[in-house]
Amino acid sequence: MIRGLFLSIFCAGLSAVTAQTLHVYTWADYISPQALESFEKKHSCRVVVDTFDSNEAMYAKLKAGAGGYDVIFPTSYIIPLMEREGMLAPLDHALLPHRVNLEPTVLDKISDRAMRHGVPYTVGYTLLAARRGKVPTREASWALLLRPELHQRLTLLDDMRETIGAALKALGHSINTTDDAQLSSAQALLLRWKAQAAKFDNEGYKAGLDSGEFLLVHGYSGDLWQVAQENDKIEIILPREGVIMGCDEMVIPSRSTQKELAHAFLDHLLQAEIAAENMQWTGYLCPNQAALKQVEPGYLANPAISIPDEVKASSEVIRDLGPDLEKYIRVWDAVKR
Repeated sequence: MIRGLFLSIFCAGLSAVTAQTLHVYTWADYISPQALESFEKKHSCRVVVDTFDSNEAMYAKLKAGAGGYDVIFPTSYIIPLMEREGMLAPLDHALLPHRVNLEPTVLDKISDRAMRHGVPYTVGYTLLAARRGKVPTREASWALLLRPELHQRLTLLDDMRETIGAALKALGHSINTTDDAQLSSAQALLLRWKAQAAKFDNEGYKAGLDSGEFLLVHGYSGDLWQVAQENDKIEIILPREGVIMGCDEMVIPSRSTQKELAHAFLDHLLQAEIAAENMQWTGYLCPNQAALKQVEPGYLANPAISIPDEVKASSEVIRDLGPDLEKYIRVWDAVKR
């Protein structure tokens, strides 16, 4: 009896030690707990999630030699740079049968339509959200960031391309411009926004908006959707000048030691029922044709999920700028110093 009990404990311990572990590097609150649990159960493995708060921070960490990750969720614009650096493993499409669920038009928003190194995960936006009744004579415009009544009661994203892009869009320029005069104008506007803002922030703004510490925030659509679902005092604002659209993708780093399990994880998140549940938990639109048929009625009508055609027409996707990215780095350094 004692020997049998010892053997059971030993085998359980051995199973825990030998179970595969998948290391995921992604944005905060970006995969539903149910999606993770169902994958762990199906594949008898553990999923460990680490988070980053900007593409640049993620890239810098990998560039500095950080390894151990098996799946990463970068925004499409930084993937060409990661490809040039040899950071990404080629995808085996035979291991991704559910990629057929992807909406074909989303491939126009990414640099690699053939999905050699990445598959689309979500489409989101960066926009504004405010406390109802607390933003005087509110107008759907980036100009809200200069309202004197909101001094030190608003936040800006601590994200170089998103925040410079917002300033460029507010001025009527492309978020991917390389024109020095336009970038100089954006820098001047950003310095005015900085004087208004309580801080640059990528995560705490959600709790601050929810509590009323902040009255207006610049943030990611999924984050703002999550807060608005819990607090009816929060209103989503789509600036009429246009917003920045982003497509985040799932990639497998070249240094991953669990590439087969990583492919299984990507395919798991591409399954219709998983993607439907996942997008309703995260508040981001999954460009998954089969999943969109399974979401709850009214979900797609939320302005944080689907933006009107007139706003979409003036919105853009961040592109890889190659060597011209240095111009944006100089602007950002001048603003943040």
